[in-house]
Amino acid sequence: MLSPNLGETGYGGMGSGTGFSRTLRQASLGAAAACCLALAALGLGACGLFGPGSDTAVEPVEVEPAEPDIERLKLLDSQHIDNRLLVVTLQTSALAEPTRVQILLPDLYDTAPTRRFPVVYLLQGAIDDYTAWVREGHAEAITAGYPMIFVMPDAGNDGFYSDWFNGGAFGPPRWESYHIDQLVPWIDAHYRTLASRRGRAIAGVSMGGFGAASYAARHPDLFAAVVSFSGLVNSNTLPDQKTIPEKVFGPRASQEVRWRGHNPWDLAGNLRGMDVSLYTRNGLPGKDWLGLDPAEIIVHQQNVDLHQQLLAENVPHHWDDHGAGPHKWPTWQEDLTEVLVHLAEVFAAPPPDPSPVSFKAIEPDYRIYGWHVVLERPVLEFSALRDADAHGFSLSGSGSAIVTTPPVYTPHTEYALTMDLGAGPQTSHLRSTASGRLAIHVPLGPVNPYQQYTEAAKSAGGNKEYVAKVTIRPVPGSAAKEAPAGSR
Repeated sequence: MLSPNLGETGYGGMGSGTGFSRTLRQASLGAAAACCLALAALGLGACGLFGPGSDTAVEPVEVEPAEPDIERLKLLDSQHIDNRLLVVTLQTSALAEPTRVQILLPDLYDTAPTRRFPVVYLLQGAIDDYTAWVREGHAEAITAGYPMIFVMPDAGNDGFYSDWFNGGAFGPPRWESYHIDQLVPWIDAHYRTLASRRGRAIAGVSMGGFGAASYAARHPDLFAAVVSFSGLVNSNTLPDQKTIPEKVFGPRASQEVRWRGHNPWDLAGNLRGMDVSLYTRNGLPGKDWLGLDPAEIIVHQQNVDLHQQLLAENVPHHWDDHGAGPHKWPTWQEDLTEVLVHLAEVFAAPPPDPSPVSFKAIEPDYRIYGWHVVLERPVLEFSALRDADAHGFSLSGSGSAIVTTPPVYTPHTEYALTMDLGAGPQTSHLRSTASGRLAIHVPLGPVNPYQQYTEAAKSAGGNKEYVAKVTIRPVPGSAAKEAPAGSR
């Protein structure tokens, strides 16, 4: 898709949900070039606008879903520690060195050879490794008897589940690329999983709680449930800004948008439609804990922040504030024991995909629940797709975009698009693809010259946000027609 290596104001990577898209992390076209080529493919000229006043029904080319990125993942070794626990060693260009994963198979994995199982990804905290959940969390004993596969990957001492900025050089480590684009599809390809959103959950402790919540918010179409145990879930707080190394997202003063683009608090609305659980204690003395724990005091406030933000966004969630207690493994053992009962219920009746779809991101190219948005703009900033369903959507941001819908329309059929950019609605016609998608050009407004949240942007009054509302309806009497010669 698009290259992340665009310098200080370039785009950072984001894996996006359906089909495990190879998004911005892989070198290819820039956002402007991609948008122009897409328009050219639609027959609109190199960078022509599909203006809302056009009355021509355009036949767009087919848009193919992204393929999994598992060919970059190589199995180096696999060891059975016991009848349930495996350790696999993998090599990927996303990381500088080989990496290991612990996998706990269910007790009946070998005795039920045709059965498929849901997967729970358990993420480690900082200054730890992939062995933490079994070694300190007693995960093997706690998960015994549950018909689930548990996957525990490495994430480095301070990896923070992100593709590192590295001073603008990017490159390894690319933890998000590895975990989301490579490891998840690799697990599905090599084990008998329920290989869809309804069969996946993600959970983590401390830094891993950040990772679970961030991955879930950035890829909500991959997971049915997310659980954070004492997670660092709001990097807008000062202690957390000192905890996360600059090499991860860059200096906060110049790269705040990158921090926010991975921050669960900023992305709370993306969790709508997912089963969300927040576990926390307050770090104060209590029945089983006599001291003060500054780490848990800090993350408790962050969890309160996220809890309140989820309430403000009307996102249902489970709020489990257990009061007194430390930032320690014995508390997380209790939490895991408790939440497994709940996850079994979630997998038995998984939440449906949300409809309509709403999603915000800082990346200029993302896929979510079958929608594909490619923005043409020179700087990094938030945009949002909102209330998207078969009847239309709204898009906010700056510049222009190509929005490709899921395949929900009658193939090769004409549809009327009513677009309102704030100056009154105008209508044009567009023909669906062979698979029933529409590829819609959306002109938002003048591009912002400065990356969002920088001093330059603040001095200019902040990044301006434009909103386009698009309504889609069939054209009366327009039946599906045979595709023109040369179309796909």
